[in-house]
Amino acid sequence: MTAASAAFMERALEQAKFALDNLEVPVGCVIVEDGKVISSGSNRTNATRNATRHAEMEAIDILLREWQKMGLDQAQVADKFAGCDLYVTCEPCIMCATALSILGIREVYFGCANDKFGGCGSIMSLHQGSTSSDDLSGSQPPKPKGFKCTGGIMAGEAVALFKCFYEQGNPNAPRPHRPVRIPLQ
Repeated sequence: MTAASAAFMERALEQAKFALDNLEVPVGCVIVEDGKVISSGSNRTNATRNATRHAEMEAIDILLREWQKMGLDQAQVADKFAGCDLYVTCEPCIMCATALSILGIREVYFGCANDKFGGCGSIMSLHQGSTSSDDLSGSQPPKPKGFKCTGGIMAGEAVALFKCFYEQGNPNAPRPHRPVRIPLQ
């Protein structure tokens, strides 16, 4: 692991700690272009009551708004994403891996594996993509392009944040449908 990779993952871990402090599942990410962090995100599913507000989607939306304000068209946005790398504390889920593949992100570096929903090798390998379409007119749905993927970067730190979250209990988790039975003594 390079010093730059470690520094970017540290920034992603800071975002994950921010999520933890705000009673969110502790996942954070940063998007890097030309050696600079250009966007960051942390999970906001509980705050927004929107299950799609994962850290990656938060960071992507910041860039899309910024690039739209700059007047970039779809092809220019695709070119920008092709020069970006994402550092995230946990393997992107199936939804996020698909979005990253469609956007054409260059490379993803993640901390711990996502054994339940991982889209970069744990459950599915969506980062492998398929042949991309050159149709930028919007008449055809975008096809996943795939991206390079490296996992296990500072995984211990990411797992420790998850342990903290689940030890404190998720206040937003649904209540059990059945009453908990306490054994008689």
